[in-house]
Amino acid sequence: MKTTISVIKADVGSIAGHGLTHPALLSKCEEILGKAKEESLLEDFYVTNCGDDTELIMTHRHGEENEEIHELAFTAFTEATAVAKELKLYGAGQDLLVDTFSGNIKGMGPGCAEMEFKERPSDPVVVFCMDKTEPGAFNLPIFRMFADPFNTAGLVIDPSLHNGFEFEVFDVMEHKKVTLKCPAEMYDLLALIGTISRYVIKRVRRIDDNEIAASISTERLNLMAGAYVGKDDPVAIVRSQSGFPAAGEVVEPFAFPHLVGGWMRGSHNGPLMPVAQKNAYPVRFDGPPRVMALGFQIADCKLVGPADMFDDPAYDPARKQAAEIADYMRRHGPFEPHRLPADEMEYTSLPGVMEKLKGRLEDMDELL
Repeated sequence: MKTTISVIKADVGSIAGHGLTHPALLSKCEEILGKAKEESLLEDFYVTNCGDDTELIMTHRHGEENEEIHELAFTAFTEATAVAKELKLYGAGQDLLVDTFSGNIKGMGPGCAEMEFKERPSDPVVVFCMDKTEPGAFNLPIFRMFADPFNTAGLVIDPSLHNGFEFEVFDVMEHKKVTLKCPAEMYDLLALIGTISRYVIKRVRRIDDNEIAASISTERLNLMAGAYVGKDDPVAIVRSQSGFPAAGEVVEPFAFPHLVGGWMRGSHNGPLMPVAQKNAYPVRFDGPPRVMALGFQIADCKLVGPADMFDDPAYDPARKQAAEIADYMRRHGPFEPHRLPADEMEYTSLPGVMEKLKGRLEDMDELL
C-alpha cells in the first residue's frame, strides 16, 4: 500500500499586517484535521505556519488530487477564515478565491504539493515552506539538489545517482509543460528555469525507475485572480537518502540567499533567508523572503518529527548575508532591480497608477 503526502497552504489571516498567523487559526485547523484522523481519512498530520501562511502537512492512503483530502483542506481554511474575521485579522480569507469547493483545491487559491510513493525501509522527507515569494524561488535550489555536482556530491560518488533525474517544468503563462532530463538536457533546462516568473519546476523524478523525488506547488495567485491578492508563498516536498540526495545535500542550496521575486506588496526582488520556524516571521519591509525546512521520517504513513533543519548556527552566515543584501536592495527604493520589471508589475497595484495618468499621456512628435 502506498503513502501519500499532501502539503496544502493558504494565507487566511495574520496579525499586524502580512506577518504572522494567529495561533487560533492553527488550533482550528488542528481541530478539523484531528477529526479527520479519528475518522481514518488521514493517517497523520502536522499544522504549522511560515509567516502569514498556514501549512497543512497530511499523510493518507488516498493518492494525489483526492477530492476528500482537498475538501478537508478547503474546510479547514474556510473555518480558520471565520476565526480570522472574528479577530479582525488582516487579509482574512485572502487566498480563498472562491466560496464553494468544486472537487479540487487547485485553482481555488491555496498552494498544493503532493506525492505518492511506496515507503522505503527508511524514508526521510523534507518539507520546505516559503513566505513572501513565488514558486520560481524553488527553481535554483531544486536544480542544485538534483543536477549540480558542486552541491550534491552523490551525483559524483554515488553510482545510484549517476543516471540523473528528470524535471517536469510548467509554463505558468501558456499553461504548457515539458519534461527534461539531467545531465543530458541540463542546458535546455537552465534556459527555461532561469526565467523564474514563468517557468517553474513542478516535479522531479529519478530517471532509472521514474520514482518521485520532489514535488513543488506552482499556483500563481495573481494569474488565478487577475490582480494582486498576495504572493504565492510556495511549498515543496523533497525525499532524501538512499537513491536520492542526502538530507544535507537537500538543504545545502539554501546556504546561498539567492534573489527571488516577492517581498513588499509582491513587487520587489530580495534575498531568500533560511530560518528556523520561530524566525519565519518576515517584518522588515514585509520581509525579506523566508524559507524554513522541516524534516520528517515517514513510518507506516505516520509523520515522525519534525526536525527544524535551518535551526542551525551553520546557516548564520547565510542569514547575515541575506540581511546585507536586503540593505543593498532597499537602497534602490522604487527603482529596478529592487522593484520587479514591468511585466511582473502588471498584477500589482501599479496599473491603478497608470489608469490615473491615462488621460495625461500624450503622443510625442519627436523620433525615439
